[in-house]
Amino acid sequence: MTDPASANGSKTAVIAAGGTGGHLFPAAAFAQELQARGWRVVLITDVRGRRYAKDFPAAAVHDIPAATIQGANPFKAAGAALTIWKGIAAAKKLLTELDPRVVAGFGGYPSLPALFAAKDQRRPILIHEQNAVLGRVNRLFANDAAVVACGFDRLDRLPASALSRKVVTGNPVRPPILAARAQPYPALPAGGEIRILVIGGSQGARILGVSVPAAIERLAIPLRARLLITQQAREEQTPEVQALYAKMGVRAEVQAFFSDMGPRLAATHLVIARAGASTVTELQAVGRPSILVPLAIAADDHQTANADSLVSVGAADIALETQGEEALTQSLTGFLAQRLSDPHGLSVRAAAARSAGKPEAAKHLADIAESMSNAV
Repeated sequence: MTDPASANGSKTAVIAAGGTGGHLFPAAAFAQELQARGWRVVLITDVRGRRYAKDFPAAAVHDIPAATIQGANPFKAAGAALTIWKGIAAAKKLLTELDPRVVAGFGGYPSLPALFAAKDQRRPILIHEQNAVLGRVNRLFANDAAVVACGFDRLDRLPASALSRKVVTGNPVRPPILAARAQPYPALPAGGEIRILVIGGSQGARILGVSVPAAIERLAIPLRARLLITQQAREEQTPEVQALYAKMGVRAEVQAFFSDMGPRLAATHLVIARAGASTVTELQAVGRPSILVPLAIAADDHQTANADSLVSVGAADIALETQGEEALTQSLTGFLAQRLSDPHGLSVRAAAARSAGKPEAAKHLADIAESMSNAV
């Protein structure tokens, strides 16, 4: 996309993010806030990140070459290095043309070329880390950033030299989630319907499609009869999961993706989910109790660290997948039986989750960008 000239003299912010929706969704909320303040926003990502940037609020979206160096294969490493250097060259040219007041990195390897170019050109850098563990690219540039903003109070792997520049802003969330925050925790009368929402990240989680139905089946029949399950499952799992619930007489809606997450969170009594930064942040923002199953292979075990922000305030339980499906099923069964038999306890846990939310995150980040711009 060709970027319009900055004829109106508005301040320009370049946002660098990519890889997954977990990086791009908070960046989009930040961008929207900047635009509302009169900024011109330009997004730098790559082809993979573009999939999550369809409606990104920016004057232009630029794809530049990006890669990550993994494994020991020297030929693949050399190819990735060449791609990265091409991306850096493209980013340098683009930043020279745009002359941004701020370059904001939201993580993911597609952000590396833009941050490298900003460092080389001595442009103000703002880093935002969504997880409770500083990601590899953000870690690389933490000492070059004017501010290292973070989604949670806990931020592991932050260099000691950057600690004084850490600012806890929270993770920006989408407007539908903020709208759901205004909805009270739904009443749970004795013998009434209990709504459970199961979500497994952007691609679903195979193990949740196996262990959650198995755990539900082990609950007492009178309790099972009260349940209404809304579950995200992998595309290939959805017919099987739907059939499992039908066989045990449990009402359920199973889909590969839900686009209306705000209303669904607002209506639910309990969430079972992975512990990605976006999921944990949305649970905090809306205020819903949860059982979290951190992704065991997540880099630096960051999902367990993310979950700690809810567990530490008594808003969530953690069920680990590392001991296998049967052990996870047993843990889920125990937590479900305990939590669903205590409606008052669920409402208390919902309030605890909500108290940990930071709904002003996008505004806080925009305030930081404004301050950085004024200092230039």
